[in-house]
Amino acid sequence: MMVTVESTGTLQRRMRVELPAERIEKEVETRLKRVGRTAKIKGFRPGKVPAKVVRKHYGGQIRQEVLSELMQKSYSDAVQQENLNPAGGPQIEPVSTGSGEDFAYVATFEVLPEIELKGLDKIKVERPVVEIGDSDCDDMLDNLRRQRASWKTVERAAADGDRVIVDFDGRLDGEPFDGGKGSEVPVVLGQGQMLPDFEKGLAGVSAGDTKTIKVKFPKDYHAEDLQGKKAEFDLKVHRVEEQELPPLDDSLAAMYGVEEGGLEQLRRDVVDNMRREADDKIRNDVKEQVMEGLLAANPVEVPKSLVEQEMHTMQHEAMRRLGIEDHAQAPPRERFAEPAERRVRLGLLLRQFIEDNDLRLDPERLRQRVEEICSSYENSSEMVQTYLSNPRLMQQLEPLVLEEQAVDLLREGGVEKEKKVAFKDYMNH
Repeated sequence: MMVTVESTGTLQRRMRVELPAERIEKEVETRLKRVGRTAKIKGFRPGKVPAKVVRKHYGGQIRQEVLSELMQKSYSDAVQQENLNPAGGPQIEPVSTGSGEDFAYVATFEVLPEIELKGLDKIKVERPVVEIGDSDCDDMLDNLRRQRASWKTVERAAADGDRVIVDFDGRLDGEPFDGGKGSEVPVVLGQGQMLPDFEKGLAGVSAGDTKTIKVKFPKDYHAEDLQGKKAEFDLKVHRVEEQELPPLDDSLAAMYGVEEGGLEQLRRDVVDNMRREADDKIRNDVKEQVMEGLLAANPVEVPKSLVEQEMHTMQHEAMRRLGIEDHAQAPPRERFAEPAERRVRLGLLLRQFIEDNDLRLDPERLRQRVEEICSSYENSSEMVQTYLSNPRLMQQLEPLVLEEQAVDLLREGGVEKEKKVAFKDYMNH
């Protein structure tokens, strides 16, 4: 086998492979003899078919099979021989396929870039230190109370936080429009569930009121035919309701399934959940800073074939999230070009870092991550065992944990400072 390789770009290679005719013919003859032993051809007994007849019937097909298999094997051997690291499958173009001649083909493919990581000690990270105070817990308990609130009819004008039950009938240029009519629709004032002009028109209304209001739709409104338009709505108020919160005592804890320890246990559970949420956000924020620092310090060209694959994957991920099954309705692939290239580049850089540092998956850390994921379940210990015994789930989680190990090592080798921040400010940022 003769192999020659030339670079046709930074990462693209053009490899010519020549195979001696003798090797091809020998394999073809061997297979023809094997087929001749069992071939069923009209006019001949099995095993007694002349070689010329076998060749006439099966020669072309067998030659193509031999050439196809030899190309696959010789390509793999040639890549190994030339110490090449292909980024994806090759495009193969046969050069000569005539019987009795040496066979040659040209394989065009991209190779993975050679990466020498730099600037790792200059990666800067600002790690948030999130403080959870009593007031943060109180605010969260108020949210829990509002989720279990009831509504009581009041005989007064509607104020912020009240719920108004209203009929509305909208017109655009004097004509009804889709979505412009509603009957006994509950609107909580101040929550922004309706357009600002609509909510403003309900401020101060009382049961039995009727009025007409003007509403302007924003220019980015989801219904294109209403964007920037002005409409009129006739309103009829059925009633005004005031929110009644459950008491802040053990009965609130019971509403959320906390049977032992009452309100104090609920407080502890709330703080634990807040800490988990904050820790997750901190982990993601730190990871993003590390990734950005790694990218900035190591610009590297990436194979176009890998970017194309990633664009395809991201497009299908978007279709799945949006519930789109018809490929004709899929978001344009071009939209994913930049994030796909970033994903590929980060993947290559992280893989190089993991290899350089001989990182191995930490089983204890893997288990801790599983326990974190399952901690919100009532039967968390059972869920941990279920998770650990599911090969598919573990195959998804293991590379993520190894990536977290790499991020931590990069962070430790870089420049890190801490910044104290209040829970509310951090989580709402």
